[in-house]
Amino acid sequence: MVKPVGSLCNLNCTYCYYLHKEGLLRQPQAARMTDEMLERHIRQYIESQTGDEVVFSWQGGEPTLLGIAFFQKVVALQARYKKPFQHIGNDLQTNGTLLDAEWAKFLKEHGFLVGLSCDGPRRLHDRHRVDKGGESTHDRVMAAARLLRQHGVPFNALCVVNRENVKYPLDVYRFLTRELGVRRVQLIACVEPKAFREVAPQHWDPATLPVVGTPQAKPGAPDSAVTDWSVDPDDWGAFLCKVWDDWYGRGDFGKVHVDLFETAVAQSLGMPSQRCVTAEFCGKGLVVEHSGDVFSCDHFVYPEYKVGNISETHWSAMAYGEPQKAFGFAKRDTLPNYCRQCPHLTLCWGECPKNRLVRTPDGEAGLNYLCPGQKRFYAHIQRDMPEIMRRVRLERAGGASNVS
Repeated sequence: MVKPVGSLCNLNCTYCYYLHKEGLLRQPQAARMTDEMLERHIRQYIESQTGDEVVFSWQGGEPTLLGIAFFQKVVALQARYKKPFQHIGNDLQTNGTLLDAEWAKFLKEHGFLVGLSCDGPRRLHDRHRVDKGGESTHDRVMAAARLLRQHGVPFNALCVVNRENVKYPLDVYRFLTRELGVRRVQLIACVEPKAFREVAPQHWDPATLPVVGTPQAKPGAPDSAVTDWSVDPDDWGAFLCKVWDDWYGRGDFGKVHVDLFETAVAQSLGMPSQRCVTAEFCGKGLVVEHSGDVFSCDHFVYPEYKVGNISETHWSAMAYGEPQKAFGFAKRDTLPNYCRQCPHLTLCWGECPKNRLVRTPDGEAGLNYLCPGQKRFYAHIQRDMPEIMRRVRLERAGGASNVS
């Protein structure tokens, strides 16, 4: 992922895990990737690829603050450095509030895939996703969606499931798929320890971690380990179960791609995880900041997880270097016994390491905060898996099926 403006953003979302990087990483307020650094990144990234498809992911902060001219340089540099057999793709994660017709034309012309952040209906979206003046952003997001549709720009929804909107699973899911009109939904559980602005993941004191299921392992308690806006683990499980039932029961299976659901189906069929958080290993989601600094992961942008700078070390050397390999394998190798004995291990793999901030019932550190909800969800979907797997196999064999 590329962060060409660092943490700079025109919004002030309550739950944002990245705004504080300005102070943590001592970023200038007008941070932006220089033309020299941009060219270095694009050249090295393309050089590092052996496949025929190279995908650049632009995130922030809010990357559209750089304007169209910056991304015109992006596509020109990509055309200059791409190998003859390669196809270059771009995806852009945005809050949508700065998009206009000129942006939409550019994105369509150059085949960008857009991720549009939306947390559901206005009353839920505006609970946390506000601008610098504390004002609503919902209408601007809806306007961006209409604009993208008008210009034929493919776009997905990224929804942060937090302590508030988690209580309204069907309102959120149906709004995203029926009102916002997307056919691909990414659900992100909002989980942040109270000390996330100062303490890097896995650098907390294990002795202070609460036991799963206790009040301290949920949001809202005075001595809770997480922020007040973090999702409750039990609510997370209930949310996923309700949305799954609507997705599968109302015929959206094969028509609407919900990332957590699709990867659960794929993994149940013995295929690799489609998401890093449910994969056995991680480490493929490195981040380059505007300065050229490279970090192990989007949620591990802390000094402790810096692996180098593209001005000093080539991208490929960092991606396949020993520190990054150790980071990736640690996802599996540090799992507590409680996880290793879980019947859902191969669907979950302990979820994201940045969320492993509670202890197991017998006191072992390193359990994922979301564990109760994850277990409920994976147990819930087992009733539908035999029929889903039958339909998928039938589709693979070329038989008649509703699966697309």
